[in-house]
This record gives sequence, structure tokens and C-alpha cells, in this order.
Amino acid sequence: MRGQEQVYKYLAEQGITFDYYEHPEAPTIEIASQYYRGEGTTLCKNLFFRNHKGNKHYLVIMDSRHDLDIHDLEHRLHQGKLSFASAERMMKYLGVKPGSVSLFTLVNDAEHEVILFVDNELRKAERVSFHPNDNTASLVISNADMMKFVETIGNAYQFLDLYETENKPVDN
Repeated sequence: MRGQEQVYKYLAEQGITFDYYEHPEAPTIEIASQYYRGEGTTLCKNLFFRNHKGNKHYLVIMDSRHDLDIHDLEHRLHQGKLSFASAERMMKYLGVKPGSVSLFTLVNDAEHEVILFVDNELRKAERVSFHPNDNTASLVISNADMMKFVETIGNAYQFLDLYETENKPVDN
């Protein structure tokens, strides 16, 4: 199977099952959507940011059908200006190159330095799809298994309403 071995190892340790699909390289959500298998599954967009000081890093996951208002996110996080993290930071903190970021990259963050933000709408998704840290394959997991991953991986996380005009953090 394509993807990082540590992803499959962690999923097995947690008892998380998945459907596996191979496809051509899909470094962007626009390309990935061409190979998307919609069978009741929400294709997720995964964005990796750093704060203006470069001392905090954030992984934001959300339904790929929506756009993120970065300025709104900046105001809610109170971290100043956010920018997309460089390829070097992505490799350092998530162990992947651009185009392969996913929820599963957190298996590479041994120090749990990356803060995860999950859109609240994903709590309603029956199943969700992420790369196994390689953009030539996709794994589909249940919502319950996504929650198990989020709760067991060890990174700080928070659910947010990313599409509302008045976005307010929601407690875990």
C-alpha cells in the first residue's frame, strides 16, 4: 500500500479500519476531487499554517467544498498574522512534502507541537477521506474513527465553526 508505514501502524494499533484507494498524484484538492469516491464520504481539505512569529503551527481540516477565511481564523486564534508554512517547516513538523498534508501527518509530530483545528461540520460527516501522507492514495475512515484518531494522537485540538459569519470556538 502507498503511504507512510507509521500511518498504517498507528491505525492498526488504534483498531481504526479504512477503505484504501490508489489514484494518480493529487497534490491539490482540485486534483484530488477528480479521483474522489463520493460514496457518503466527505473529502477533507488539510491546511498547514504558522503564526507570524513562526513559533506555533496549526493544522486545519475541513470539508473540501468550502473555503477558509484566513483573516477570520487569525482573529479567532489571537496569534496575529497566519501564513502557510514552508516546505521545510512541513517536513520538520509533519514529515511530508507539500501536497501530502493530512490529518494522518500528526503521527510524525512526536513532540505534539502542531495544534489541530477541525471544522465542526466534520462531526456530522458519516465518513471522511485523507491521504496516508502520500498523495497517490486515499484512506476513508468512519467519523467515529476520525474522532478516535484526534483524541488519541496526543496533539492539542479544538473544533471550530469555520463557515459561520460569527465563528466561536467550541469546547471538546
